[in-house]
Amino acid sequence: MTSTPEQPLPVRTVSRAVGEWIDRLGRVWVEGQVTEISRRPAMNTVFLTLRDPVADVSLRLTCARSVLDAVGPALADGARVVVWAKPSFHPGRGTLALQVFEIRPVGVGALLARLEALRQVLAAEGLFAASRKRRPPFLPRAVGLITGRASAAERDVVENARRRWPAVRIVTREVAVQGPLAAGQVIDALRELDADREVQVIVIARGGGSLEDLLPFSDEALLRAVAAARTPVVSAIGHEQDSPLLDFVADVRASTPTDAAKKVVPDVGEQAALVAQLRGRARRVVEHRLERETHALEHLRGRPVLAAPLRDLDRRSEAVDALARRAFRCVTHAVDLAEREVTHASARLRALSPAATLDRGYALVQEASSGAVVRDPAVLAARQRLHVRVADGSFVATVAETATDDEPAEPVGSTAATESAAAPAVAGQTSISRPSRVPGSAAMSEPTA
Repeated sequence: MTSTPEQPLPVRTVSRAVGEWIDRLGRVWVEGQVTEISRRPAMNTVFLTLRDPVADVSLRLTCARSVLDAVGPALADGARVVVWAKPSFHPGRGTLALQVFEIRPVGVGALLARLEALRQVLAAEGLFAASRKRRPPFLPRAVGLITGRASAAERDVVENARRRWPAVRIVTREVAVQGPLAAGQVIDALRELDADREVQVIVIARGGGSLEDLLPFSDEALLRAVAAARTPVVSAIGHEQDSPLLDFVADVRASTPTDAAKKVVPDVGEQAALVAQLRGRARRVVEHRLERETHALEHLRGRPVLAAPLRDLDRRSEAVDALARRAFRCVTHAVDLAEREVTHASARLRALSPAATLDRGYALVQEASSGAVVRDPAVLAARQRLHVRVADGSFVATVAETATDDEPAEPVGSTAATESAAAPAVAGQTSISRPSRVPGSAAMSEPTA
């Protein structure tokens, strides 16, 4: 069947072709949840809706009244069934439906077998492992609650949580907790609360019910959403004997909604009593420690050293004073010895010093030019300048001409000696005559008495 923009096909042709193609399909077995059962007394045809329990997909069912009556009164909204049907297309309305020839309710045994198979698959993937479970905070800033509208489970969680901790903040999301829409709404509420940074723990609560009523909480999509959540999740579904698969995937399992309230918030009375108990224990420990130290101090006070603690200090002080006096005597004696040695050394030095010789009247004669000591008069020349040093000072002298044999020479060093006319004496200087060579004479002679 071909068509072009210039030669399009009419709607009836396309509808008839679609119907013919669908009619070629065979009969199939389909599983789902039955909803919207419409029994019209005047019609022999019954209309139903078959909804997928996981995805938001549904198909319209039509069956004869006898087929529905064969199932019995057990067939109700939300029941899990398996139908044998053939797809059919209605060209007039352009709708697809399944024409049902047989309906089989899914029994409890079959449901349990399927839940067990799903449990094994999730356990093999590690969704039940204790290592991946997170511990809720001790006192969360806000508690997320997913439950049915105005349900007893909501009342139990809220009242018990506020009774335990009056300042607790609870963020509630009301959803369907049974039926074909329950799993999808719980997933949406879980994702919304998980995105809220203030919510630090999420409680999924529902009262008790039959296995079929609790099936949404064993839905695979919901279980995987709980495992992927960032926030710790507490499962509080049904009663103690109820165990949907959500209990195995959740981080914390509560037996009832009331038990969930006890697990997510602490009891203010219990915490106050615990604080008082810990304070009493700390006080007793401190008092015992102080008492023990007091006894130890009293025991130390009984010792002689502590009975008169200044006695030992006085004894030590006297020893220090004695040592100080001894040290002073030793130092004084050493200084006296050193002083006597210095005195003796000074006396010997003065005795050996040329100054002592000069004090006895001797003189030291040196050549003025070279500073050499004159030891022999023969080495002196006429008019040679000499430096003469005596005890009280020094003066400069000039060697005079040699005296003749018939006139006596003036004494050496006499200030009365005069130089010859050719060489008058210099002011401030003393002229001395050059003495004749006398055997044994010396440059320094002792004056006559």
